[in-house]
Amino acid sequence: MSNSELPNFIKENYEIHDLRHASAILSKDFPNEWKDIIDVLISFRLYKSWITKAGGRKSPIAQSIDDAFYSKGWVEKTFETVITVDGDSRESPTHAVDYFKNRIAIEVEWNNKNPFFDRDLNNFRMLFDLKVISVGIIITRRDELQNIFNELGRGSSFGASTTHMSKLLPLLNGGAGGGCPILVFGISKGLFVDG
Repeated sequence: MSNSELPNFIKENYEIHDLRHASAILSKDFPNEWKDIIDVLISFRLYKSWITKAGGRKSPIAQSIDDAFYSKGWVEKTFETVITVDGDSRESPTHAVDYFKNRIAIEVEWNNKNPFFDRDLNNFRMLFDLKVISVGIIITRRDELQNIFNELGRGSSFGASTTHMSKLLPLLNGGAGGGCPILVFGISKGLFVDG
């Protein structure tokens, strides 16, 4: 990827993987959405209290990212699709994309089960093939955060079977996203705030 597309803060605090020139497409063809994404990533911090808090339906980490994107006009979006073969039509709805705006789809996989990555990448592939999205983005966590979770006594809640970078990369490298340009950001320990 062209590192010139990203501010130094993001390059220093996120693990970044860019497939099929996703960042170039975003910065040149979708500058407003690109600015939103950059702003959210620069503003995000991983607070100790968010990690130590007992689980619920949605973690404070995911909620923080939700609030940031929703405040910028991004919406959760399900696409109603229909497949027709020889005049026989069947509904084939997609799963809801966490944030959608102007042909850009974003998924946050903070601490879900690994199959969520398969679901997200398959969804990106299908929506790209249907010419509904131009770029898919996944925000997840770097493997190095496991050390912090372990130190805080929360390691078992963020185990090897949950979503993190080393579970995503083999899928990406194996072509799970099809032809869709995909950009991945892995939250690093540099964003951790001990407070």
